[in-house]
Amino acid sequence: MKRKSEVTEKTPWICDKCKKDLKLKKVKVRYLDGNFEVDLMACPKCNKVLILEELATGKMLEVEKGLEDK
Repeated sequence: MKRKSEVTEKTPWICDKCKKDLKLKKVKVRYLDGNFEVDLMACPKCNKVLILEELATGKMLEVEKGLEDK
């Protein structure tokens, strides 16, 4: 996935493979024995999901630590 700033300013992200604007959609996430549905940016064609660094090192890390402690 790459920034789209050079193409248009409609959305900040496009799929590098499909060249489609990423759309916010419900995505099923699985970690350990837990299944979750979260809203993430994803390609409408190939369904690749964008997980920003802030989410991966922030909220997801907190959830991961909480699940591992149980």
